Amino acid sequence: MEKSDYTVSITVQATVEQAFKSINSVSKWWTVNVEGRSEKLNDEFIVRSGDVHYSKHKIIEVIPDKKIVWLVTDSKLNWIKNNKEEWTNTKMVFEIIPNGNETTIKFTHVGLIPGEECYENCVKGWDSIIKQNLYNFVTKGEIVRSKITS
Repeated sequence: MEKSDYTVSITVQATVEQAFKSINSVSKWWTVNVEGRSEKLNDEFIVRSGDVHYSKHKIIEVIPDKKIVWLVTDSKLNWIKNNKEEWTNTKMVFEIIPNGNETTIKFTHVGLIPGEECYENCVKGWDSIIKQNLYNFVTKGEIVRSKITS
């Protein structure tokens, strides 16, 4: 059986431009602890939560109003027993798809696959972050940030 990357989609009452701009405002919907910039190609930013989570991201692809890709260049997930650098060299892909008067945002964490140690907890985290935080930020402008915990 082929293992597939984690993917989730949300459909929002927003233009593709609004969705694109919102995704790039990482500190307003992912977590309170973001350092660096996340707006254009080659920007780098760090997400951290104490000693529990550290991940460094580089924006490696940008197609305005259509697609954004982050590469995790370094990571340390201390709540995992074995490979604490499990996210390193994974990618987070946001595809922005016009859908009538709505927009669909498809998020894929390439490399986050069933069988990996963090998969189950990371899926719960991403489901909350994308389906609630990002959704509410794009549709209502609500700044909702998670506190990353294991």
